[in-house]
Amino acid sequence: MELRERILTVITTEERPLSIDQLTKKLELADTEAFKELIRTLNAMEDEGLIARTRSNKYGTLAQIGQVTGKISVHQRGFGFVSPEDGSEGDIFLPAPELKNVYNGDRVLVKVFAESNGGDRREGKLLKILSRGPADFVGTFVSPKGRIESIAYIEPDDTKLTFLPVVANDADTLGAVDGHKVLARITKYPDGRYAGTAKVLKIIGHKNDPGVDILSIVHKHGINVDFSPEAIAEANAVPDQIDEKDLVGRVDLRNELTVTIDGADAKDLDDAVHVKKLANGNFELGVHIADVSHYVKEDSALDEEARERGTSVYLVDRVIPMIPHRLSNGICSLNPHVDRLTLSCIMEIDANGAVVNHEIFQSVIKTTERMTYTDVRKIVEREDEEVIAKYQDLVEYFDKMAELAAILRERRSRRGAINFDFPEAKVLVNEEGKTSEIILRERSVAEKLIEEFMLAANETVAEHIQRQKLPFMYRIHDEPKAERLDTFFKFIGNFGINVERKGESVAPKTLQSILNAVEGEPEEAVVSTVMLRSLQQAKYDIEPIGHFGLSTDYYTHFTSPIRRYPDLMVHRLLREYVIYNDKSQKTQDRYSEILPEIADHSSKRERRAVDAERETNALKKAEYMEQHIGETFEGVVSGVTNFGMFVELPNTIEGLVHIQAMTDDFYRYDEANYQLIGERTKQQFRIGDVVEIKVTNVNIDERTIDFSVVGMPERQPKKRFESKTIRSSGGRPGQKRDDKKKDDRRGKKRSGKSDQSKGKGFSLKNKKDKPPFHKAVSNKKRKRK
Repeated sequence: MELRERILTVITTEERPLSIDQLTKKLELADTEAFKELIRTLNAMEDEGLIARTRSNKYGTLAQIGQVTGKISVHQRGFGFVSPEDGSEGDIFLPAPELKNVYNGDRVLVKVFAESNGGDRREGKLLKILSRGPADFVGTFVSPKGRIESIAYIEPDDTKLTFLPVVANDADTLGAVDGHKVLARITKYPDGRYAGTAKVLKIIGHKNDPGVDILSIVHKHGINVDFSPEAIAEANAVPDQIDEKDLVGRVDLRNELTVTIDGADAKDLDDAVHVKKLANGNFELGVHIADVSHYVKEDSALDEEARERGTSVYLVDRVIPMIPHRLSNGICSLNPHVDRLTLSCIMEIDANGAVVNHEIFQSVIKTTERMTYTDVRKIVEREDEEVIAKYQDLVEYFDKMAELAAILRERRSRRGAINFDFPEAKVLVNEEGKTSEIILRERSVAEKLIEEFMLAANETVAEHIQRQKLPFMYRIHDEPKAERLDTFFKFIGNFGINVERKGESVAPKTLQSILNAVEGEPEEAVVSTVMLRSLQQAKYDIEPIGHFGLSTDYYTHFTSPIRRYPDLMVHRLLREYVIYNDKSQKTQDRYSEILPEIADHSSKRERRAVDAERETNALKKAEYMEQHIGETFEGVVSGVTNFGMFVELPNTIEGLVHIQAMTDDFYRYDEANYQLIGERTKQQFRIGDVVEIKVTNVNIDERTIDFSVVGMPERQPKKRFESKTIRSSGGRPGQKRDDKKKDDRRGKKRSGKSDQSKGKGFSLKNKKDKPPFHKAVSNKKRKRK
């Protein structure tokens, strides 16, 4: 490892690749054994894609030689895109001929060529497969019947896995039968002569059993359902009630009027709040978060499980928790009328929404009421007299909360925070796991109220630590890439919106001003959608580069340690820095070392959870729409591509109108303006347009829904040309051919023996098929040879 580091140091500091002799001198290697070790190390580093070698056997960085390593995503059509590991912008396109033995997720080394496709993308050539992608996959076990020698195989759920692994040995089936959903592992990839093989690791259940479809998605994304025995044992050892000794050093807030406000079906309540008006006219906002770090100790079995999972996963019919339910729904949940340990952030907020004073400390609370978003909305909006009467002692309290939330929201608006308000859907399933209904979630005043309080606490905690320059876990959102902004600003110019820019960057306030300008206008949906797609993804990092979307310099996640590991880490850091006042260099060095990896891992786990959630929603939405095939609905164009347009219905279900189903014209894709344009009619379809569609097809396995635009003529099946005899022009005018000769010629045509090369005509059944004439010519050439 020491030699590797020295080699990398030398190579990366040089402008050009180095020969073996040059490397030997710079590394000051004297004896033969050291030289042999250098050669072995260089070969190993080259195999791993850490360095590159030129044709003249010189070694340098990959960038110096125009090479890139990365994981490849293979499209169903055979081509692929490599995501560079060096952080360079833009994926690298590999055409299908380059990917004969490459599979989705493989780590590859590619040579990057000049920009292709008009400079819009980079294209590469495959040099080497460095390592295979994930070997584990989910699929359906297939055991063919009625054959003397049946060969079982597994049909992968992921269509990007482009071969059918054979299960050759009975011992590798684990007793799986035809139709079982299984978790399997590839044991051998196809090599051209032999098929790929796999073995069954786990039988998930039969594909027709309730809930197996969701479990298959869970396993597909590598999400662990079961906790280790060690983690369960630690969870079981935690008492159901807090002990008196746990109260030492804590501020007692059990007499404070505090409430939790969550969804009606929430069971892991990790935040409670209190609000009061101070004598000086300011507000006091208390945000009290479950002290999960008191029970989940660093490097314990529970902690290892939580770190690996990164987050709880909320799916249609289940929650896969980050920590066992005994803790997440029990001692860690801020259930009403019971003592609970918390970390509290108490803020004094002035009339302008600024936090003028704050404290962070350990506490113990006893929540007064467990409130739902629905009831709080009914109270604040004065919608339900019965609910108001039930909570009459708290009505003024919630009014005060609404007043403070409005002040905080106004402050965020003034500084330019971007507010997207897209509808969200909730999928309801019956006892058999089938979709029964899809309803829209409304973000009412109650949801927005809690959102403002959590944002204030997260910002306050982040700024508190950043001011002291201590290692910390931040939630960051980088500003958009300049080229994406250029494309977006060019697009909105079509609506008469012109943005004056100074330099390449832009303030979030500018983007919010654009949203304000189109609010209530027909183009609001299209502008909001394209703007959102222009922004980068938020993630976790140790560098406080700020949160672009929230327009704040410092932000973290402090408020959900039951379901997010970064929040749990933030609690540990607060305990070290604030409560124990341990800011020693040793402590800082330890966290500086471990936090980058935790931040990166947590970001990846967050994306994995989002992908699983989206896939389960897509599955259940497709399942729901299967019963509506043939029906018509009104929707909005939500996306436009070169192969068609996506249309979203009011319940957020999205389907594709394929370009081939747009039969009234030939449509051209206008990428710059996100629209399809008819060549003849000049008919335009762009994001945000309202269209009437018909549901034409649903594929549950692929989670796809096909639409067609109502009013367009239905595509007719292709008709085969009838066989016709074309008279040769070689005969004399008026000459008659007898019927027998005609029949003989027709017979020759049917048998493929007609002498087409002599100009006696041919039958063309399909425009895509080569005419028999071509075939006859090629046969003659072979005979001549």
